[in-house]
Amino acid sequence: MVNIRNISFTYKGSLNMVLDKIDFDVEKGQCVGILGNNGAGKSTLIKCIGGIHQGQTGRVYIDGKDIFKMSRNKMAKYIAYVPQNNESSDMTVFDFILLGRKPYIKWNATREDYNIVGDILDEMGLSEFTLRKISQLSGGEAQKVMIARALAQQPRFLLLDEPTSNLDPYNKHEVLEILKKVAENHNISILIVIHDLNLAMRYCDKYLFLKDGKVYSFGGIETITPKAIKDVYRMEAEIVSHKNWKVIVPN
Repeated sequence: MVNIRNISFTYKGSLNMVLDKIDFDVEKGQCVGILGNNGAGKSTLIKCIGGIHQGQTGRVYIDGKDIFKMSRNKMAKYIAYVPQNNESSDMTVFDFILLGRKPYIKWNATREDYNIVGDILDEMGLSEFTLRKISQLSGGEAQKVMIARALAQQPRFLLLDEPTSNLDPYNKHEVLEILKKVAENHNISILIVIHDLNLAMRYCDKYLFLKDGKVYSFGGIETITPKAIKDVYRMEAEIVSHKNWKVIVPN
């Protein structure tokens, strides 16, 4: 269980609150989508949760432990962050994912570290790219490698900032399907900043709507309503069912 409590953030010298007292919980094995229009504070929120930004107030508890009181190395064993933009590197895929084992490596990587990386390569469908350089990968392949490196940390909480923003439709679905299975198979909590509401409804379990830096609503699929879409995105829309999936259709 992950508990986010009272996260508030403002940039130095600014009087405007980017985030104002954000509270919610994420269950193990659950994917939560962070939704809201541009400027709502979505990316800032996961950076505050991950300790990249230091909020004015707030704590994050994972299994009852305050991660902000941990060393950076210990914190990396609890929480992993995948940024919005892929890294370009001349490292091989295997070596790049092995970097995720850094919090556990004292002197040199062990056989266990190599085995963990091998298992993740298999799980993510990346085995054929083991010796390929990151710079030679497509956008979808590189995104999966970024996620794989985060999984190598064996975190209990995984944060992703718009993991599908630069991907084609096929790769968007593939990456989110992988994340859904990762949450279930590894029993970890996942938080995803995502713009596409239809993808969010298909792959996420709960939804946090942000508006003007505050929580507009938090809950299951029932919280995604035409009123919520209008209030948060200033857009009229209908929600229809198609082959047992709910789909948002703008009016």
